[in-house]
Amino acid sequence: MDKKALLKKIKWQLFLLGKFKIPMLGFTGLKLIDITDEKSVVTIKLKRRTKNHLNSMYFGALAVGADVAGGIHAFYFANVHNRKVSFAFKGMSCEFIKRAESDCTFISTDGKKVEDAILKSIETGDRINETTQVNVYDAEKELVATFEMIVSVKCK
Repeated sequence: MDKKALLKKIKWQLFLLGKFKIPMLGFTGLKLIDITDEKSVVTIKLKRRTKNHLNSMYFGALAVGADVAGGIHAFYFANVHNRKVSFAFKGMSCEFIKRAESDCTFISTDGKKVEDAILKSIETGDRINETTQVNVYDAEKELVATFEMIVSVKCK
């Protein structure tokens, strides 16, 4: 499957996930911009549903963006390797550098780490945990937060 078709398929899967399984994804209006073997890019617009009382992006909306940016590679590599993957987050830590007062872009460059975890799970049959880093940028491309997400995958 070519990269463009795979991106379209992952976007569709994300839409369905937000519609039927995890409504918070749909509620925030999250958009997958790009995904490659190494990198995922997700955006969330600052709007009434994602704002807090300080007119900055609410922590929950930031967590949703980090969740998807840090974990979407599990779906991506499940498609690439034609496997079913059981996927969850085992932990998260975050640091807020400044208030996110505009639309936010979430970037993870740890796709290879997720793929390695999936391949190791295929090989051993065990659940594998891997840490991924997600950086959050505002509209001015300034770093507003960093998330460290522990991704847990098991292949069937």
